[in-house]
Amino acid sequence: MIKINFLLLTLVLFSFVADAQQIFSNQKYPLVDFRSPLDIVPPALAGSFGELRPNHFHSGMDFRTNQREGYPVYAIADGYVSRLRVQNSGFGLAVYLTHPNGYTSVYGHLSRFNPKIAQQVKTLQYQKKSYEIDDFPAATLIPVRKGDVIAYTGNTGSSGGPHLHFEIRDTKTEATINPQLFGFDIPDNIPPVIYSMYVYRLNHKPFNEFTPKQYFQVIGAAGNYKLNQVSTINLGGEVGFGIISTDKHNGASGTNGVYSIELELDGKTVFTSSMERFKFENSKAINSHIDYPTFINTKKSIQKSFVDPGNPLGIYSNLVNNGRIDFNDGKLHELKYIITDGKGNKSVLPFKVQADDKAVLKTPEQTPGITYAYDIQNEFNNPEVKVILPKGTLYNDLNFQYKTFPKPAGNAFSAIHQIHNNLTPLHLGFDLWIKADSSLDKYKEKALIVSRSGAGQGGAYDNGYVKATPRNFGSFYIAIDTLPPTLTPLNISDGKNMAGISKISFKLRDNLSGLKSFNGYVDGKWILMEFDSKTASLWHTFDGSIAPGKHTLEVIVTDMKGNNRNYSITFYK
Repeated sequence: MIKINFLLLTLVLFSFVADAQQIFSNQKYPLVDFRSPLDIVPPALAGSFGELRPNHFHSGMDFRTNQREGYPVYAIADGYVSRLRVQNSGFGLAVYLTHPNGYTSVYGHLSRFNPKIAQQVKTLQYQKKSYEIDDFPAATLIPVRKGDVIAYTGNTGSSGGPHLHFEIRDTKTEATINPQLFGFDIPDNIPPVIYSMYVYRLNHKPFNEFTPKQYFQVIGAAGNYKLNQVSTINLGGEVGFGIISTDKHNGASGTNGVYSIELELDGKTVFTSSMERFKFENSKAINSHIDYPTFINTKKSIQKSFVDPGNPLGIYSNLVNNGRIDFNDGKLHELKYIITDGKGNKSVLPFKVQADDKAVLKTPEQTPGITYAYDIQNEFNNPEVKVILPKGTLYNDLNFQYKTFPKPAGNAFSAIHQIHNNLTPLHLGFDLWIKADSSLDKYKEKALIVSRSGAGQGGAYDNGYVKATPRNFGSFYIAIDTLPPTLTPLNISDGKNMAGISKISFKLRDNLSGLKSFNGYVDGKWILMEFDSKTASLWHTFDGSIAPGKHTLEVIVTDMKGNNRNYSITFYK
């Protein structure tokens, strides 16, 4: 059973860590080494560590910045810049600092870096002739001291609004760790909210979309909850439980995730999940942690309190039979959920179960398919399609289903192949080959696989087939991409005088295969073009290197199938 160990500190760290608390953990983390990355007081979160996100757990804390950009971001401790990353999406502008105590701090969605870091980034971009960079500077290149301004908050990358994404990672393993374990204090005396509970009739079978489940409404407040109008649940056979719960902090913080979920059976813990740390390669296993079919159908995130056999996450402990419980003794049992947030506030949901052989709810029969074990590589072949599911792809044994449908009208060069269905989550992508029609011959270099909805999956022609690696099951066929990206100038035209204008701006979009590259040239020399994928904005900021007078501008954008769009004009500066 998880316990909460409160360590009252008398130190005040830069007006941030006051009355810092250590969440219970088998490991001890330094509570006074780090200061806040921001000077916004009191701090408020738009996202907590381990919060449930589509296809991943949130890997850090999102600090609110009053819906503004430009707040100074501070080094939380002495160290050095160990990684500089610029992405069209993802973290956008990000800087990583390695500290001598064995941890690395990460700061993402920045609007700009401090001058020294910015100059290094720009030098790298011009050296590589690429806006996107991922560089690992030497430890002696950019040292930092605790409290140095390293950057400014922003909204770059895949950010949904201005904020600072902040992480602490284990420098050796790169596992990301809950920052609240280090004494980062977020004002919070509000216990988690429990909305509903679910019972899954597992019946010693793999969990899937056919597993019967029952919904129970939960009522209560202030940490004390109960099932609405239900005193005792009659259950028979093997079952599992699930719960919907969120957390709210004081002040301006939004709705966030909880730290731990415990389930007790007759006073003994049979399941615990705690968001202490996780490895990035396992983050997609959130789709095993939750009831994935329900999420796909309803967008509700039910956290299961039983663990699929192929789930690689290390967030579980105190497991008895992986959280699967057999109610076959005819006795009355006392169960209790204990939900804890990152500050140690608890909410409790007790309930009773009467074991009853007559209360067994059978699993519906499924359409016969091919049984694929979760712990080996599996292959499916016929003359039109080939599928390889690498070991580690499945979380449960699978009753694999395959269907084919006629070739759709329009841009299609094969039949539609339904590879199982989208209600089964995958940890890894799978290899898919689809046989191409003979009419594809002259378009081989432009071929790719798309989903039935028309979303590109990538791929390349391979000896009569087109091969791709989709990340999810679904229905797929072969299409081609012969259209170049669209590039729309916003503030420039042939012969225009750009004096007094700070930047050249475009809108840049691609219809199917996705952007591969974009490059700009003034008078034949490469210039830095910046891109924001969420707004489809492409621009070059004048930095004084272009002299007054007449100039030629050329912008070349290329998609993943080699389709080019060239834009060439003259302008005056």
